[in-house]
Amino acid sequence: MRLSVVLDIDVFRPSGECGVTSRWRVSGFTEVGELGAGAFGRVVLARRDETGHVVAIKYLHGGDAAGLARLRDEAVSLGRVSSPYVVRLYRFIIGPEGQAALVMEAVDGVSLARVLDEHHRLSPEACLVVLKGSLLGLHAAHQVGVVHRDYKPANILVRPDGLSKLADFGVAASIGHSGTAGTPRYMAPEQWQSQPIGPAADVYAATCVFFQCTTGRTPFTGESTAALMRAHLHDSPPVDGVPEPLRPLVVSGLAKRPEQRPSSAAEFVTVLEEAALAAYGPDWERRGVHALAGAAAALAALLPLAAAGLGGGSAAAVGLGVGAQSSGGVLAAIGGTKVIAGVAAGVVVATGGGVGAYQALKPEPERRPAAAPRTRPVNVTVALASAPVRDTTTGLTVPNASVPTISGLADTALQARINTELRRPMDDFLTFQRSQYQGLPSASRRFQRQENQSREGRFRTRIGLRGPRYVSVAYEMDRPYAAGSGFHRRHTTTTVDLTTGKALNAADLFPPALLSATGRTRFDQVPVPAELRTYEAHCRPYSKVLYVSADANRRDVQAVVGRTLLTRAGAEFVFGADDEEVPSDCQGFAWTKLPWNRLTTLFRPDVIKAAQRSN
Repeated sequence: MRLSVVLDIDVFRPSGECGVTSRWRVSGFTEVGELGAGAFGRVVLARRDETGHVVAIKYLHGGDAAGLARLRDEAVSLGRVSSPYVVRLYRFIIGPEGQAALVMEAVDGVSLARVLDEHHRLSPEACLVVLKGSLLGLHAAHQVGVVHRDYKPANILVRPDGLSKLADFGVAASIGHSGTAGTPRYMAPEQWQSQPIGPAADVYAATCVFFQCTTGRTPFTGESTAALMRAHLHDSPPVDGVPEPLRPLVVSGLAKRPEQRPSSAAEFVTVLEEAALAAYGPDWERRGVHALAGAAAALAALLPLAAAGLGGGSAAAVGLGVGAQSSGGVLAAIGGTKVIAGVAAGVVVATGGGVGAYQALKPEPERRPAAAPRTRPVNVTVALASAPVRDTTTGLTVPNASVPTISGLADTALQARINTELRRPMDDFLTFQRSQYQGLPSASRRFQRQENQSREGRFRTRIGLRGPRYVSVAYEMDRPYAAGSGFHRRHTTTTVDLTTGKALNAADLFPPALLSATGRTRFDQVPVPAELRTYEAHCRPYSKVLYVSADANRRDVQAVVGRTLLTRAGAEFVFGADDEEVPSDCQGFAWTKLPWNRLTTLFRPDVIKAAQRSN
């Protein structure tokens, strides 16, 4: 589970390792999951008892006056900022023994750091969208005199709709403050020199992150803190890896002197939009949002609300249904929330009884009616999104993986479960490749990694049923084959029930009679594709595989589930073998298509009926 609000520490420890024997909890909230814990405090997901609204609560462990002051300063900073691009603060609460807590918006998103870990780098348009949204959030902070001071990928939360929010104002300070707080890889020269800082320091950090998004690395590195400081103070940014139209943005944003950078984050947005329009056309922002949404949707299993089994809240729907907006662009079309009171405008008073008095900084959303359990088929939008996939273990890179996603469900937790199941065949393929890779001798691993890095893998998908009861998808995935110029290929399928989010198994698809040892032979009536019947003699044991593996003694009807695509007209079965032990020249595949009137003895009647009524 990833953090929806990032603790301002770098190393997290399991709860119970911080020397705390009892935990103070904010009354009126029920905890539903812990997002992280460390020496400074912990972050939990909680549901407000009165309204049912899901929030993130950041607790400070008691007995630390300096930590309490720090958390209060963060509340002051957050309380003064009102922007749809910044995580909202609802309350700052003082406990009976010096504890403190921030009650904040629970953002159902993954950190940009996690997105970059998975995909390494993003498309130019997606990078521009990240930078623009971040600059707009930073500008809102600068407007009220606050400098973030610790802008970095871990503090940017990317939602599944491609939009992002800025989090963790733990080391924020007023404009003009001096100090060296921050993360070294993103700190502006004036921070290194403990000079007074202003908006230009955040512009510098945002440009560092922009550089990282486009190239896969930070602009300055060093083997020691001193070396890193020298690089930030004196080295020119290595712009060779940056797309040429975007290099002026990097040069301007990473200027050594604050006055040489854009005078404000808002001015930088204007320059950014002009460069993006000239380089990528008027549709650049919509494409960028779609690409970023695809990158985040590929990590749907890590969404904190979905992982905790929660729907509603503030989660955005998982999917790519973001279209063009007004002339102000996609990001400019998002509305904000008005600040009705601020911590800085009053006094936070500790009270007895275990709960401190609080001031409402921003109104919590009203209670939303709970979604009724779905007992009938539902209508959704099913789409194939192009998203990059990079496996850091094996070096396998798939620049344009075709990822199936659904959107349109009001129950975002159910929607996330469905999208996780639709992604699972790809995840399983990568897991299998990692296990095979780890089992190779070191020399073979090096060779395989070189092959993976020099030749791109391919993930292709094809959609059969699109609802309203089932979504059925066929996958073709391959990676470079180390022993030659070919590819190791896998064909598989999955069918997901849209009412439950469950991937169907053999018992869900086939009548009980087919699940027995003798019943399985009924699948022999599915003819082997003509193109495989004349396959070379030594390949025939593999080419006829439907539910029997390369080992003819291992018969498993469950395997048929992963080789069956449901369509409105009938079912399609893929024949062939993809085991690592199968000779590469025998890894051929072909499909047999049969109408439903020839499949009445193979499938459950309710499955056939639902398929024939599909969209």
